[in-house]
Amino acid sequence: EVQLVESGGGLVQPGGSLRLSCAASGFTFSNYPMTWVRQAPGKGLEWVSTIYGSGGFLSYADSVKGRFTISRDNAKNTLYLQMNSLKAEDTAVYYCSKDGIRGQGTQVIVFS
Repeated sequence: EVQLVESGGGLVQPGGSLRLSCAASGFTFSNYPMTWVRQAPGKGLEWVSTIYGSGGFLSYADSVKGRFTISRDNAKNTLYLQMNSLKAEDTAVYYCSKDGIRGQGTQVIVFS
């Protein structure tokens, strides 16, 4: 059974940083692309970033490009999202995803 457990969210001021983690189990982690998506209050899911299994291909939404960095540690079955220069519009629940399966999410609130 695929399990994804996100952590690392919290409250942060604009301009601050957070590092999200996603612990994966139940599948061969290194074989699959992994994705971060987010859902802001009252809005639909928004794709944030994807990384291929080897880590050699990365892609980002324009809204986070240059501020967020996706990475993975295949030895630890863990996906990361380093978020810098956070803005109020980054406030959302962040989910990691494999083939459309998501974890429970971790809340990020950017406030001034």
